[in-house]
Amino acid sequence: MAGGETLISNVSDTARWVATYRAMEAAREDALFHDPLAERLAGERGYAMVAAASRIMRNGWPVVTRTRIIDDLIATAIAEGCDRVLNLAAGLDTRPYRLGLPADFVWVEADLPALTAEKEAALAEEKPHCALIRRGVDLADPAALAEFLDWSLGPLGPENSPATKTLVLTEGLLMYLKEETVRAIAAALSRSEIRWWVMDVTVAMNRMRSSSMFENAPLEFEPGNGIAYFEDLGWRSREVEHLLVHARKLHRAPWYLRPFTYLPQPNPRKPGRNPWSGIVRFESD
Repeated sequence: MAGGETLISNVSDTARWVATYRAMEAAREDALFHDPLAERLAGERGYAMVAAASRIMRNGWPVVTRTRIIDDLIATAIAEGCDRVLNLAAGLDTRPYRLGLPADFVWVEADLPALTAEKEAALAEEKPHCALIRRGVDLADPAALAEFLDWSLGPLGPENSPATKTLVLTEGLLMYLKEETVRAIAAALSRSEIRWWVMDVTVAMNRMRSSSMFENAPLEFEPGNGIAYFEDLGWRSREVEHLLVHARKLHRAPWYLRPFTYLPQPNPRKPGRNPWSGIVRFESD
């Protein structure tokens, strides 16, 4: 595993990379969140990935900031009546174990079967704070996705109730998919039971796109018109958080990038060739 090319053999391996940054943040005295399970899930391979990716992302500030923003958006949605979360491509996320969720709240995770089974085994002795259900599914398969949504939005959890105001999370997923798959997912999520969709949107990811480290997990999707791409598909943006600006507010932005956060920022609907990365909570029309 000396070379970056061998560290990431497929998209699922990027989950270890992300978990490592969460573990590093959780170890700080001024941690923005606590994640005692992240280090176990990351493993040695995850830390090797972080070392290899140091030229792309020195201290993991995008992952850390993204995690905190999404934590806050989930809490806001629950306060607004959200009764279910569907975490698509959940990877090694641990929010059901670390967020203050109601015991009867239904949280459904979906990811490829192999990664889902690995996570299930690794956390078998841990108790989530809510009603957590996992399922292995290929989200790029339209028929499998439709079947999963029918099941996951139906009667589940302690009260065996169907979902009525669901939040769908696709953290770190869409960038690895082909555009036609993204459009298919957006169409599949247009259901009355789904109220919100939280995602990260990134434009002009040239450094990651050109890195040999991601040769086996290529970045496929990049909406040239930013969040307008999803608005044109019928999703109304509620909150739009510029990642770098938010990182500066949280004291996580690298010193050499902080001056840029005080300049006029790219229009998230017309970023052009300007690098832009943000977290968005969309609402269905």
